[in-house]
Amino acid sequence: MNTSIYTFSLFDLLWVMIPVFIVIFIYIRWTQDRSTLFYALGRMLIQLILIGYVLTYIFASDSPWLIILILSVMLLAASVIALRPLQKQQKHIYFYSFISIAIGGIFTLFMVIFGVLNLNPWYEARFLIPLAGMIFANSMNAVSIAAERYAMEEERELVYEEARAVSYKAALIPIINSLFAVGLVSLPGMMTGQILSGVDPLIAVRYQMMVMLMILGSAGISVAVYLMLMKKSSENNG
Repeated sequence: MNTSIYTFSLFDLLWVMIPVFIVIFIYIRWTQDRSTLFYALGRMLIQLILIGYVLTYIFASDSPWLIILILSVMLLAASVIALRPLQKQQKHIYFYSFISIAIGGIFTLFMVIFGVLNLNPWYEARFLIPLAGMIFANSMNAVSIAAERYAMEEERELVYEEARAVSYKAALIPIINSLFAVGLVSLPGMMTGQILSGVDPLIAVRYQMMVMLMILGSAGISVAVYLMLMKKSSENNG
């Protein structure tokens, strides 16, 4: 099997910008929003370039405290971004978001690093940071969907149990869809990256199973915690 990986320059990325420009044109034409997509793309490019240099330094570090600091920053950022779609962003909901993602994300991360992979040392950044990123990001997206949907159901004056059920189901739709589609419609990012790097497909499949399970577990727990905390908030407001 060829174990080399294809490399390309930043200039080569202009080819994949062609469909992006089409999306930008449609987005501006239909929504009249001329800033959000450009801002998001700009942030993505800058953040990825910077993180490339940062990860080079982190991977060379042997400090568990640095890793813990990075994970804390990732959690804090995820909890704030998760509530971006909400129109009413009360301060205590940010705390709920942080607690939810932390509980679901850290618990699942522990299962992976101490159970599945048994990392030695546990803070090996080359494994821990990418795995934590996938877990926190998917928990963030799920909490974001649940938060927006729960707020909508509250405005419709649904009772808590009904609003919780609708929100929980909506939050897990993307993940459940990916469970149905993986291997049939799509080869997810981690698996694709490993195959492109020359890893045996059967090994890549095991890693992808781990990823799909940890995403479902962390997201499902995070959303459940968030919705349970929102019950307390609703009772206090009521």
